[in-house]
Amino acid sequence: MKRTSELERMLEGYGLTTARILYHMPDHPHLLQTYVWQDYDLAPRFPVLMKFVEFWIDKLDGPLHSIAYTHNKLIAPNEWKRVDGEIMLH
Repeated sequence: MKRTSELERMLEGYGLTTARILYHMPDHPHLLQTYVWQDYDLAPRFPVLMKFVEFWIDKLDGPLHSIAYTHNKLIAPNEWKRVDGEIMLH
């Protein structure tokens, strides 16, 4: 699997997604713990976040309570301009 750079992913439409995950502690189910997850993902389906949630459910002991997320596209196509010149300093 080829690992792409963050810039390449943003140009493909990925945006920064941050999720605050509340889960029940395995040894003390009445207590909630917070986990913050962040990665580049595609809205509105969020395949990377969904893959992480599936991993959590399958492999980790702490049952999920809730997930709150935010998504921000950092680069949009209208933010790029072609530059025809170059300035040399020194």
